Amino acid sequence: MNDNIEIIQINISGEDKPGMTSSLTDILARYEAFILDIGQANIHQSLTLGILFMTTSDKSGYILKELLFKASELGVMIRFTPITQEHYNAWVSRQGKNRYIITLLGRQVTASHIAGVTRAIAEQGLNIDAIKRLTGRMALEEENRAMRACIELSVRGTLSDREELQKRFMALSNDEGVDISFQKDDIFRRSRRLICFDMDSTLIETEVIDELADRAGVGEQVRAITESAMRGEIDFKESFTRRVALLKGLDVSVMEDIALHLPITEGLERLMTILKRVGYKTAILSGGFTYFGNYLKQKYGFDYVYANELEIEDGKLTGRYVGEVVDGRRKAELLRLLCQFEQININQSIAVGDGANDLPMLNLAGLGIAFHAKPKVKATASQSISTIGLDGILYFLGLKDSWIE
Repeated sequence: MNDNIEIIQINISGEDKPGMTSSLTDILARYEAFILDIGQANIHQSLTLGILFMTTSDKSGYILKELLFKASELGVMIRFTPITQEHYNAWVSRQGKNRYIITLLGRQVTASHIAGVTRAIAEQGLNIDAIKRLTGRMALEEENRAMRACIELSVRGTLSDREELQKRFMALSNDEGVDISFQKDDIFRRSRRLICFDMDSTLIETEVIDELADRAGVGEQVRAITESAMRGEIDFKESFTRRVALLKGLDVSVMEDIALHLPITEGLERLMTILKRVGYKTAILSGGFTYFGNYLKQKYGFDYVYANELEIEDGKLTGRYVGEVVDGRRKAELLRLLCQFEQININQSIAVGDGANDLPMLNLAGLGIAFHAKPKVKATASQSISTIGLDGILYFLGLKDSWIE
């Protein structure tokens, strides 16, 4: 240890003013102090600035004196804390621990939400390094408040029980009406390149086969088969084959009318605009029908569509389909093939869906998101969104409103 070396932490707080950081660091520069760490945060018009620097004992007194005078001149509070070399080295050694990103997302994020999440973090021995708001500033009047709120926490440490933490977050989500994402903060989180969506009840707020069945007068029969499949009595391929058979004789003009009146899920247009702006490839991997997937592709600019092709003869549905059924296994296979085609690591992919047949691709993707999903799917998927629209995905990617609006 060098007895001539001093490590000092300064903390400045007060009204934010232009040039404050430069005037303080100018003093450190004049005395050739070495900055070991620096961080700044702004809330409303208040600044909190921390600087950890190293200097020699013959210079430290002059530095502190000038910093004190400058703080008084600027009208801010300044506090000095000496740090031992042993304490600094111990702090540095902890920097190699695992890092995670926790995202709180909802129509509102309340003190209760934050308290519940931070309590669970502390119980796991994790330390919060930073907290930032990803959504815009909130109006005081309730009717003018943003319809979404998001806070991101950067945490560090060694998890004692990840499964238990996920259970706590799931319980908080269900009880408090907030979505909580827990992701490892690694190179893949910062370099996602492909996002694949289920279509029915994800991109659109309906099941197209039900719409077709209603037009064909077999709605109740089709829904009964769907419910049987959901109970696990028949698999997806068998239920799909039986439901499609009931559509025999339906005029194809009905498909165009349904497409033109599809109920689009909240946030889809904003999500697709931003994803294209930042260079994502997008795909629809659906157990629904190609006709409607292509309609969405044309309208919103998806790059790929893989769904089921209905057989048509003389302008009417035959009650049969063409090619291989896109079921859960096929969705996962297509996700892997798209990653190979785009020459990206599977960990750079995202999958979004709501049903049990989406689970294979949700579990395979680097980031799998259950969107307004059935309870079983939400409980199985590692991430979920249930409180707001599809554009909530942008916050799971770490994008701030101020960057994308």
